[in-house]
Amino acid sequence: MSFNIGLSGLRAANKRLEVTGNNIANAGTVGFKSSRADFADVYSSTRLGSGSNATGNGVRLANVSQNFRQGGMNSGTGNVLDMGIQGQGFFVLSENGAMTYTRAGAFTTDANNYITNGDRTARLQGYSLDANGRIQNGKLTDLQIDTSNLPPKASSSVSSTINMNATAPVINQTDHPFDPTKLDTYSHSYTSPIFDSQGNQHSVDQYMVKTGANTWASYTLVDGRNPDGSVFDPASQSPLTFTFSTDGKLASITPPNPPGYSPVDVSGTTITLRATGAGAWVPGKVSDGKWTPNGAAAHTEGVAINMVKTTQYSADYTRVDIIQNGNAAGQIANITIDETGMVFANYTNYLSKPIGQVALASFTNDQGLIPVGNTSWRETRASGSPSYDTPLTGTLGSVESGSLEESNVELGDELVELVRAQSFYQANAKTISTESTIMQTLFQMT
Repeated sequence: MSFNIGLSGLRAANKRLEVTGNNIANAGTVGFKSSRADFADVYSSTRLGSGSNATGNGVRLANVSQNFRQGGMNSGTGNVLDMGIQGQGFFVLSENGAMTYTRAGAFTTDANNYITNGDRTARLQGYSLDANGRIQNGKLTDLQIDTSNLPPKASSSVSSTINMNATAPVINQTDHPFDPTKLDTYSHSYTSPIFDSQGNQHSVDQYMVKTGANTWASYTLVDGRNPDGSVFDPASQSPLTFTFSTDGKLASITPPNPPGYSPVDVSGTTITLRATGAGAWVPGKVSDGKWTPNGAAAHTEGVAINMVKTTQYSADYTRVDIIQNGNAAGQIANITIDETGMVFANYTNYLSKPIGQVALASFTNDQGLIPVGNTSWRETRASGSPSYDTPLTGTLGSVESGSLEESNVELGDELVELVRAQSFYQANAKTISTESTIMQTLFQMT
């Protein structure tokens, strides 16, 4: 019986060496989690139990447990698709519908621009966007990099925060009729970029003339001309009137009275460049001193310029937070991924848009996962079913783009474990050797 006990010890020592050797071999493997061999003693037993004098029948391998402790983060890899998880969670990979889970975030793309693992056999899972650009949580899909061009978009709205200097002197328009080429005929001007349907950029110039206490006249030009392309004439455009209350807030905007040529419509504190009708904005350009339409069009609803955040305080003229919703055509320049796993496409026209979001999985019992190679695991009944969500949701960690989580193997500990396993092996071998000597003695006595 002692031979069997010694043999079980040798087998256990060999398993211990295998686990330790595997840890050492993967000390440089991205996302690898170290393992430990757990053993249990063996006793002979009957229905009535093992008895109080049982000496034991050796040892057996009870489990190879995994250490899911966070590995160090190797930052600055230079590859935006390298992703490390800081905290809990697993990346989700699909290989023809079969789900695996990993902490190894060394991703790349295949011929169809799907984000895949290093050998391009499994696709990274996440959430796509709907037609309105919103993330569709709840349904995993293969993440794909959209490399198509960003089409041009005609501007339909402009907004900003403006202050008119309340201490500015009044300009007598009878003596100094407005002329955009003469600085002494207006108090200040503001320029907004807008785009036509083909992505050509234009400038909306708003000239403000202080005409009295709390009142200002406003003239609107596009690219230095009347919006319809005609040359500005001081007598050709009637101004809007901006009226401020005593606390400096914009009270109203009123059209000219009596009515005259005005290139904009007024609704509350919003003025709109018309897309149709008299004075409508016609996109064009000046070539050889002559203005001609460029073949593009304005947004079908015109361009609404929201002036609600305009004030008249005793402070310098200012304008901040300029926002307009048009853009020129753009080609994809690069992608970026933020800590929530949101993937953004960045274009040559300085715009960006989300194109998907990385999903992470969590389990009730990580120890119940079964390793399947390629630094990946599969769920089991012991692990429980996965829960999917976006990074930084609940207990899930953040995603660090351009970083990789290193193996959590501690080489110093593993080398010590090698020595212990070797001693364990030698001691069990000694048990068998001693048993052999005793057996030889018995044979010699017969």
